[in-house]
Amino acid sequence: MCIVLPITITNKYMSVDYFTLGQRIQARRKSLKKTQEMLAEELSVTVGYISQIERGVTKVNLETLDEIAQLLGCTATDFLDGTTKTASTYLSEDLKNVFTKLTAQNKKILLEIAQTLLHHQ
Repeated sequence: MCIVLPITITNKYMSVDYFTLGQRIQARRKSLKKTQEMLAEELSVTVGYISQIERGVTKVNLETLDEIAQLLGCTATDFLDGTTKTASTYLSEDLKNVFTKLTAQNKKILLEIAQTLLHHQ
C-alpha cells in the first residue's frame, strides 16, 4: 500500500552568483594549467560554452558543474559554497582573498570605501 502525503512547495528560488561561480572554476582550471580547450574537450562541449560559464553568462546545470568539478579534482560544493546571494558568507572568502593581495595603501582605500558604503546603507 502506498501512502501519498501532501507536499507544500513554496515559490522560493536559490539565487546563485554565476559570475563568482565562473570565476572560481576559471581560477581552479588555471591553477591546474588547463586551458579552456582542454576542459571543453574533456566535457565534450564547445570552448565557447566553457567561456560563458567562466564569465557567468550562462547558468551551468548541477550535472555539468559536478562533471567540471571532478575533472578539476574538487567538488561542486567548492565552487558553490557562499555563492547564494542570501548566504551569510556570500562573497566573504572571495573578498578576503582579494584583500590579502592588496598593498597596504589599497587596503586602506578599500576599507574607507566599505565604511562609506555601510554609512549609506
